[in-house]
Amino acid sequence: MYTSGSTGRPKGVAVTHGGLANYVGWASGLYGPGGAPLHSSLAFDLTVTSVLVPLVTGSAVVVSREGGAEGLARVLQAHSGFGLAKVVPAHLPLLGEHLADVSGAARTWVVGGEALTGGVVREWLERAPESVVVNEYGPTETVVGCAVFEVRAGEEVADAVPIGRPVANTRLYVLDSSLQPAPVGVAGELYVAGAQLARGYAGRPDLTSERFVACPFEAGGRMYRTGDLARWNAEGRLEFLGRADEQVKVRGFRIEPGEVQAALAAHPQVARAAVIAREDTPDDVRLVGYVVAHDEDTAELPDSVTRFVSARLPEYMVPSAIVVLDELPLTVNGKLDRKALPAPEVTTGSGRVPSTEQERLLCEAFAEVLGLDSVGVDDDFFALGGHSLLAVRAISQIRAVLGVELPLKVLLAAPTPAELSQQLGKHQSSARPALRPMRNQEES
Repeated sequence: MYTSGSTGRPKGVAVTHGGLANYVGWASGLYGPGGAPLHSSLAFDLTVTSVLVPLVTGSAVVVSREGGAEGLARVLQAHSGFGLAKVVPAHLPLLGEHLADVSGAARTWVVGGEALTGGVVREWLERAPESVVVNEYGPTETVVGCAVFEVRAGEEVADAVPIGRPVANTRLYVLDSSLQPAPVGVAGELYVAGAQLARGYAGRPDLTSERFVACPFEAGGRMYRTGDLARWNAEGRLEFLGRADEQVKVRGFRIEPGEVQAALAAHPQVARAAVIAREDTPDDVRLVGYVVAHDEDTAELPDSVTRFVSARLPEYMVPSAIVVLDELPLTVNGKLDRKALPAPEVTTGSGRVPSTEQERLLCEAFAEVLGLDSVGVDDDFFALGGHSLLAVRAISQIRAVLGVELPLKVLLAAPTPAELSQQLGKHQSSARPALRPMRNQEES
């Protein structure tokens, strides 16, 4: 089976028949009999669940001609009462929009491929309270699914849905950089061992030796290094924290975008969310959040989301911009298309013009530091993408053009040129004294 290939070069994974039989045998026992819709290419590993699990229980597979969320919706309109439907997280809200009634479409909704948020699950179970949502985690290298977590209507679910516990004949290890088990609640890299482990990558011995490594807990055993970050919680469930290679560094801080995304998704008006790090200006990496709203009233949503997240996350994890979209862009397989996410648009210069020379110089100082063509007298420094490091540069620029030494807390409290201009008079005496020549001691 082939992975999508994050580097642009798909990798052929040498999955064993024994590993496939272990997954299908376990899945058919958990999900039970009943048909399933097929709405994606057979080259996508999602179809292992959609095709083989129904067939080994003597059930039918109904194939969508069009594929994708719309094709799946048409199959569900024409046929109901499926035993299971395998989807990615983005499919659930889309199906809720395409179908008037989803309550009897399928008994079990198996969700995989990307991180699943609690808001998506809660919204779905309100529409289909008799169904079960199963968060199924597993890379292609471990045959589709190696950990599961079930959620039913009425059960509490966290904003980031756990991936649960290992499937039959599978072992999961959360290890630190020394391959020692990470304590409960501490993040580490996730490794998988057991019956479903692939032999390696076809024709790629170098990559195989890098990702399939010796298991220190099983004599002669191997384990797969997933590259995913996870942790065990107090209930013995595994929590997915994102890709290790998706960890970003912003202003010296290491950040997991998945944690920020979960905070955005917890906002009551946000239906779906995504977070990426962008470098639209060279050497200036910023977090940008993208949200899809539950309703059409989105005028105040960016500010509301920013305040909501600021109360839950440290300052360095708060996105510099919140972009409201009608829908998140998806790839053909239904996963988030990060390359299609637009750059945030910054609106500046609205409102009144500077009324004093001081306001004009402050507007120019803000614009230079933020890399913008112009800044209005009532524009907020931080709303335009400013952060703590840029604030320090702004203080330096103000000192250069106005000769005033401002404490950083003044800019934090008065972030617009108009407000800051009113504060300057209170700090005129704090300007640094001019340098003057000093007599050399040897001359005395």
